[in-house]
Amino acid sequence: MMKINFKHIGLAKLCGWFGVTRQAYYQNNWEGISSTLEEELIIKKVREIRMYHRRIGTRKLYEMLHPFMLEHSIKMGRDALFNMLSVNHLLIRKRKRRMHTTNSHHWLRKYPNLIREFTPTGINQLWVSDITYWKINTGEHLYISFITDAYSHKIVGYQVAETLEAVESIKALQMALSALGAESHLSLTHHSDRGLQYCSHAYVKLLQDYKINISMTENGDPLENAIAERVNGIIKDEYLENYDIDNINDAKELLRNVVELYNNDRPHMSIGNLTPNQIHHATSNIKTERLWKNYYRKQTIIVNPLQD
Repeated sequence: MMKINFKHIGLAKLCGWFGVTRQAYYQNNWEGISSTLEEELIIKKVREIRMYHRRIGTRKLYEMLHPFMLEHSIKMGRDALFNMLSVNHLLIRKRKRRMHTTNSHHWLRKYPNLIREFTPTGINQLWVSDITYWKINTGEHLYISFITDAYSHKIVGYQVAETLEAVESIKALQMALSALGAESHLSLTHHSDRGLQYCSHAYVKLLQDYKINISMTENGDPLENAIAERVNGIIKDEYLENYDIDNINDAKELLRNVVELYNNDRPHMSIGNLTPNQIHHATSNIKTERLWKNYYRKQTIIVNPLQD
C-alpha cells in the first residue's frame, strides 16, 4: 500500500521515512498475502466440514481442522478461528427448544436414581436414554428414542416414529442390546426419566430379562440425565433441523446417516476431543481428559476407556 500511494518516491526513501528496511517491507508484504491464502484455505475447509456437520460449533471445528492445519503448515489458535468465522458470518447461534415429551404422571412403578454419585470407568456400564421430538416440513412431529453409552458417548440404539408408544422406545433398546457381548450386561445400568415409555411393563421386563439395573430421574432436573439431554440437542440442532424432511421413511434414512456422522466424525470435549467410536471400540489404552465439569462431582477426571 505504501508503494502504491507514493509511486513517485523511491522505495528506499519511503522505507527510511518509516524506519524499516526494504527486506522487512518485502517480508511483511509477503506475510500479508500468505495470511490471506491461509484464511481462504481454512474457510474452504470449514465449508466442506459443514456440508455434513451443518451446525457444529467452533470448538469442535478447531479440533477437526487440526490435521488439515498441520498438513498445510498453518498456525492458528482457537480465538483466531473464532474471530475469522465471526468476520465471515460463519458462527453458529444456538436454538431454543420448548416442547416436552415426558409424561411422568402415571401409576406405573418408578425407580430411584442410582447414578447420582456414579462415574462409569468403561463402556457398557451406564446407558442413558431419552426421547425428543422432531418437527418436519408437514408440520407433524416425529419422536426419536436414543440410548447412549455414558462413557464413550456413542449412540448405541435409536428409533424414530410417528407416535410416543412404548413399543418404539423398545426398538431402540433392542438395537442397543443386540450389540452387547455375552457378559457385557452383567454390570450395566440403564438410566432414563420417569416417562411412561420407560416405566411400561414391556420395557422394564426387557431390562430385567438382561439383568440390567434400572435407574430413573427423581425431580425433573435435566442435570439428572444430562448426557442424554445433551445428545438430543446435538443431533437436533447440529444436524436434523438443517434438512427438509416430508415423511417417516426419509426421516429414518436421514437419522441413520446422522448417527453415523455423530459416532464416527464428531469430536467431544468430554472424551478428550475424540469421537465416540474411537473410545467405544478402542483396542489399546487411551487416556482422555474430560474438558467439561461432571455435574455431580465438580472436578477434572482422567479416565481410561478400556478400564473395567
